[in-house]
Amino acid sequence: MVLGVIPNLTKDGVFKVVAFLVDRMEKMEFDFLLSKSLLEFNNIFNNPLPENIFKEELEIAEQADIIISIGGDGTVLTIAHLARNFDTPIAGVNLGKLGFLAEYEINSIDKFLNEIKNGEYRIGERVALEGECLNSGSEFYALNDIVIDKGIWPKMVEMTIKADDDYVSTFSADGLVIATPTGSTAYSLSAGGPIVSPKSDVFILAPVAPHSLTMRPLVLSGKQTLQITINEHPEKVRVSCDGQRVYNLDVPLTIKITRSKGSLKLVHTKSINYFEILRKKFFWGLDVRTISNGIKELDDE
Repeated sequence: MVLGVIPNLTKDGVFKVVAFLVDRMEKMEFDFLLSKSLLEFNNIFNNPLPENIFKEELEIAEQADIIISIGGDGTVLTIAHLARNFDTPIAGVNLGKLGFLAEYEINSIDKFLNEIKNGEYRIGERVALEGECLNSGSEFYALNDIVIDKGIWPKMVEMTIKADDDYVSTFSADGLVIATPTGSTAYSLSAGGPIVSPKSDVFILAPVAPHSLTMRPLVLSGKQTLQITINEHPEKVRVSCDGQRVYNLDVPLTIKITRSKGSLKLVHTKSINYFEILRKKFFWGLDVRTISNGIKELDDE
């Protein structure tokens, strides 16, 4: 098995974690590849590594059996976009804040590598989104969400939504979040959307600050094709994918969004499940009246 390591070099302590990970991989006799961004920092390792194991990140996505993302959830999202045309699973080691997608913590690297070595892990498949602006030809990809908003204009934008050929609604708002089940715990959640199991094949439409008490989040089948049209707006409309890739588009425009043809694969430990992560990282389902007891129960698990 070949492990490919792609770190976020802006994270505090990342070089120490990478050096520790490489030391452990060498001792456990893993074959591995490292991001070429680490080549100039070859001195962080116990022994200088041969240059041929430092690869461009696209090469790692193509050649590795598992990609190890070192950073936070944003790093996983970046690698997801990078690896979207390959079938390589991603395992996230968390150096960020929440670590919902990057579920392995730095103090469990030995356990993580042992699970990989012994095949004691699960591969979860996640729905992703693909989109296209029919006017400009711009193409979009997102694991979490595609967000369409008013851009720099201080007032609202009016949008019309269709699902397949069925008219859904015309409404004014600051924007619209089109989220996957994976993205249901991200921006969509902040906009009032539901938490959705990652095993579901659905889209979540979550309006951002709609000018209507009746415009609530909506869950649609992932088999449907969404079409969002904006006919008038004084400024360019902004489309962002996973909060990372931003496009400023001229109006009028129509954006078509569908489920990605392929799914993204994430590596999960067998010792924890999705709902346990919800409880531990979001405190979901805990009685706020007994939150201190709830935290203690989590610590005891």
